[in-house]
Amino acid sequence: MQKRPTERQAGIVELVRADGFRTIEQLAERFDVTPQTIRRDVNALCEEGLLRRRHGGVEPALEHENIAYRARKVLNVNEKRKIAALVARAIPDEASLFFSIGTTPELVASALLQHRNLRIFTNNLNVAYVAATNDSFDVTLIGGRLRNRDRDVLGPEVEEFFNSYKVDYGIFGVGGIESDGSLLDFDEQEVRARSAILKNSRKNYLVADHTKFGRNAVVRGGSITQVTAFFTDRLPPDHISQMISKAGVDLHIPEANADFPTFFMPNDDS
Repeated sequence: MQKRPTERQAGIVELVRADGFRTIEQLAERFDVTPQTIRRDVNALCEEGLLRRRHGGVEPALEHENIAYRARKVLNVNEKRKIAALVARAIPDEASLFFSIGTTPELVASALLQHRNLRIFTNNLNVAYVAATNDSFDVTLIGGRLRNRDRDVLGPEVEEFFNSYKVDYGIFGVGGIESDGSLLDFDEQEVRARSAILKNSRKNYLVADHTKFGRNAVVRGGSITQVTAFFTDRLPPDHISQMISKAGVDLHIPEANADFPTFFMPNDDS
């Protein structure tokens, strides 16, 4: 599949990930379409590696690497937008920020576009593209070898880049959060870049939706107890909530029925 999943396909992925398994008939009834339509959707999603066929239905794919960026951009997007809006409220004008790779940090950059005179440092091409639409922002993008699939730069140069500055806020996501609070990712270079962001930001904000809890990314690096604040869309599991409360981590969750503004998100389907 060479384009983003449709809204229905994204909904199928989210539903299957939440439940673990769904039959074709259950999905057809849930989305009010024919089984043939669901099969076409499922075939496309399985070809992309987002789901895996199982007799009579479909289940979550085994994740040896992260999902392609274009697909991730539409998964849980409403939840990610609410998280981004919360972060934007916590950032003042004229602040300096690190931005990591990932779709939620990109949405945070979008939510900050009404701010003035931010200074942004990033290895995320998507963040740089969004931030550059505000003429008052000063954007510094690391050079290096681009990961085409994810539109970001990783490697030793990135660690050196983040180690060259001291900024007010570090904004970063993760591939997964283990039950013991460990932060997980799919690549050792992602972990090293995140560690450099944590070390060189005065306040560091973890941004992650609820699907990251228990997600099986394979590279361990850092703990949720090390961050200044955690922005998410639902209450974490009880043991995680107790852990971060004991560590003095601020927890930010959208209020029920809160009104959040929509904001710019570039369309890259062309």
